[in-house]
This record gives sequence, C-alpha cells and structure tokens, in this order.
Amino acid sequence: MKTGGDSRMPPIPEEMPILPSEVVPYPFTGVPLMVSNPKWIKMIDDVVIDRRMIAVFAIKESSEEFNPDKIYHVGTACLIARMLKLPDGKIQMGIQGLSRIRLVEVIQTDPYPKARIEVLKDVLDKDVELEALHKTVVANFQKFVSTAPNIPQEIAVIAMNIHEPGHLADFIATQLNLSPEERQGILEELNVTERLKKVSVFLAREQEILELGAKIQSQAKEQMSKLQREYFLREQLKAIKKELGESDEHMMEIEELRKKVEESGMPPEAKKEAERELNRMERMNPESAEYTVARTYLDWLVSLPWKVSTEDNLDILRAEKILDEDHYDLQKVKDRILDYLAVRKLKADMRGPILCFVGPPGVGKTSLGQSIARALGRKFVRISLGGVRDEAEIRGHRRTYIGALPGRIIQGIRRAGSNNPVFML
Repeated sequence: MKTGGDSRMPPIPEEMPILPSEVVPYPFTGVPLMVSNPKWIKMIDDVVIDRRMIAVFAIKESSEEFNPDKIYHVGTACLIARMLKLPDGKIQMGIQGLSRIRLVEVIQTDPYPKARIEVLKDVLDKDVELEALHKTVVANFQKFVSTAPNIPQEIAVIAMNIHEPGHLADFIATQLNLSPEERQGILEELNVTERLKKVSVFLAREQEILELGAKIQSQAKEQMSKLQREYFLREQLKAIKKELGESDEHMMEIEELRKKVEESGMPPEAKKEAERELNRMERMNPESAEYTVARTYLDWLVSLPWKVSTEDNLDILRAEKILDEDHYDLQKVKDRILDYLAVRKLKADMRGPILCFVGPPGVGKTSLGQSIARALGRKFVRISLGGVRDEAEIRGHRRTYIGALPGRIIQGIRRAGSNNPVFML
C-alpha cells in the first residue's frame, strides 16, 4: 500500500484563506472562477501579494454570509494562476488545483474566513485490477469523446498520457456532466481504485445518455426528412396541376372552409380549434373516414350564427297586447310573464333566465312560449323531449363517431339562425 503524491507540488501551508464555491475543483486541473462578493475580493487581493494559495470548498447551499456548516469540509488547495479585475469590480480568475485538503478548524472570520487545514493523500494500491480498470476507463473515455459533440478530440489524447490513475479519475470527472454532490463524492474518495470505479460508472451513464440522444435525433431527422419529402412532392403536384389547368378539388375545399371560418365571426377558442382541424385535413386523404368526420365538424362550426343575434324589444304594453291577442284569459300567467319582462328591462345584464310552465297538454304552454318570443322579437325553437333516454341526444355525441351530430340545442340554434332564440323544452 502506497500513498500518492507529487514531490513537485509547492508546499501547502497549514493555515489558508477559505473561498466557498459552487464549483468543485480537483487537484491538477484548472477551473475558471468569477468572484463578486466584496469579502472574497478583499481576500484575493491579499492572497495574490503572498503565496497566491487559497482553500476552495464547495458549498452545500448558497448563502451571503460565511457559515462552516454550509460548506463541505473536504476541498482543494488551489493556486491562483491568473487574475483579471473587471470594470464593474468583479474578479475573473483561473485557479489550479494542488491537493485534496480537509478543513480542521476555522480560526478567523473577519475580514474574511481563514482555517487550519490538513493535506489528504491518495491511497494507491497498484495491482492488476487497478491497471485493468485504468485501461478500461481510458478506452471508454475515448469512445465517449468521439461521441460527445462539445468535447474536442485533444481531450482524449490528454487522458491517454495521464499515467497516474488518481489524476486520470479527476481529469475525466471534470469533463462529465455531474451534479455537485457527485463531484464532491469523487473529491472525497481517497482510495484511487474506488474513485476510478465511481468515475467509470458515471462515464458509462453519460455514454448511454449520449447514445440515446443520438438515436432520438436520428429518428427525428428521418421523420423530418419524410415530412419534407412529402411536402415537396405535394408542392410539385400542385405546380403540375396548375400548369395542366387542373384544379385540386381537395385544396379548393380546404380554402373554401378556411374562408368560411374567417367570415363566421367565431370566438378565438373556436377559431383555433377550427384551424387545427383544417391543418389536419390538409394532410389527410379525402377518402378516409376521419376526413369525413373532420369535414362534418367544420361544416357545423361555420354554419352556426356566431355573430347573428336579435335585439330584444322590452316594450311592456306591446308584450301585453301580443299576449292578449294570442291567448284568452290565463291572466295570472300573463301577469307573471309581464313581471319577468319588466325586471328584465330594469336589469339588462340578467343571464340564463328560465321560466317553468306546468300543466296538462293543450292548455297553451307552447303557444305562450311563442308569444314571448314574438313579444321580445326573438326566434322561437321548440325541442320535444318525449322518448329521449340518452342525454347525448341533447348535448351531442363525441365527434369521433362516424355520422355523429351535435345535440338538439346546437341544432336548434343553427335552425333558428340567431344565437339568442327562445327555447321551449
């Protein structure tokens, strides 16, 4: 059993300033950092004058003030390799990882935190398993780099020339898309064999994600190519028919429906659904059953009186005269109807008024409804509910059924030709 290290590494002091970071740097790897907190800017200004070394510890959760409980206690001793002060006061710098360290004790908090640290050594057991694992990881990483779109091929060459297994694991970890917790787990693993195994698992996962993404992209590209080919063929067919003087009945029908949708005055929700159906119909075979269903649905949509309504006539004396002309006696019923019309005249924003007429057949319920419609100047629609056993006959069937029709309410509105008729059920 040996402990890994590097005799060329500069000596690391026992006490170092602490820089909390969202990034997890590894030994012998370079990381760019942006610093904006005045406390950390003050610390960096002091450090660059001296040894240029800082202790970088990843944060568990973001916080404006330094809190030892909110950072991991295993971090990296880093050397500030370059630094650039920006016009807005921020500092952009590049740091070089030197060694794994453990936070032993915080000895200073103002003007910036400082701690006593302990340098951690890799536990390296050179055996056949480690050698095989090293070769396997290098080979898998080369395959990964050849698949990954955003990693240059030179990275694979660098990995091939890293002979220390611990350094290789750290280098590959920096190239993978890992969560902060996963990166911290690799940093805290001192056993080189176990660290390399962890990296191998993450590498296999990333490779699988890349292969799956490539497969999805390939399928999407094939589908897009098919759609583009069909589109070009349709356009060519249109051009040929135009040159021959032939008309495309299918497209003429679509354009006619589209024009009717624009002229119908339907609300935005209905218009959006109608345009969606028109777009579907353009891609359908006119001989298919689904095309017929969509065509019937659109015919009903454009034939409804979306913007046709009658203006109410709330003249009480005129209404009383019409009721007396149409019916003899029934004074109480007439008075109740006139009361309703008077309230309606005073409160014009009443919605959904309902009058209930009760009585045996032949006493004048339907004719009273006709008189109300005539007095108001509205259209009259009578719907007989005798023998109705399915509520779908009133509200309509699902339009996915062949030959499905809207319910009797919608049919009555279409037959009346206005969107505010008097309904007699």
